Amino acid sequence: MKTSFELTAEFRNTEGKGASRRLRRTGKVPAVLYGGHAEPRALSLDHQRLMLALDNERFYSSILSIKIDGQPQPVILKDLQRHPAKNQVLHVDLQRVLDNEKIRMTIPLHFRGAAGAPGVKTEGGIVSHLLNDIEILCLPKDLPEFLEIDMSAMHINDMKRLSDIPLPPGVSIVLLAHGRDEAVASIHHPRAEEVEAVPEVAATDAAAAAAAAPAAGAAPAAGAAAPAAAGAKKEEGKPAAAAAPAKKEGGKK
Repeated sequence: MKTSFELTAEFRNTEGKGASRRLRRTGKVPAVLYGGHAEPRALSLDHQRLMLALDNERFYSSILSIKIDGQPQPVILKDLQRHPAKNQVLHVDLQRVLDNEKIRMTIPLHFRGAAGAPGVKTEGGIVSHLLNDIEILCLPKDLPEFLEIDMSAMHINDMKRLSDIPLPPGVSIVLLAHGRDEAVASIHHPRAEEVEAVPEVAATDAAAAAAAAPAAGAAPAAGAAAPAAAGAKKEEGKPAAAAAPAKKEGGKK
């Protein structure tokens, strides 16, 4: 059986949250090894070496070799728990692998030729990846590192489904086995709101300018009303001033 990565582990006899916290403070990661018709065993892994291995995409979909007390054993990574805020692995689940037993693995999807597809290059479409990984079932010797989808001949409104993915011999897709032929990738028109975004902004600016124009015109009108009112007051005062001499002349008579 071909293995791609090698890890070194140690058996641990203490379990529980407190024991796991103390183990992490020493630079170790608590792990559990199960499957393969054997009893589960609690392990500890070196955190720094594990983090280096996790940087490689192939680590998640390959047969790993774990060396315990000098004895290598093939395993696969089944689960990984990370700290929500720190760059730290909290716990690892490993499953033993047997040559004659099929395994279920989640492997990545690789998309090829999308940039040169007619639906993108000449028809102005946009690519959507609806799935980025899928679960497969196969023997360990048939395990692929990834599955590839060719999008180079796709036109706008074309879609690729699980049944369109070419599979190596001995590999099956779990969802297809359950009758679920889900969409994987498509090329479609840009959304209407993306196209209409610019005209909508222009219309908003025009409406704001139109609303500002009457407001600007109202200010001079208000300013002109003040002199007019002052003039009216002056005109009202003139007849009163003329009436006073008339009363004075009447007094002389």
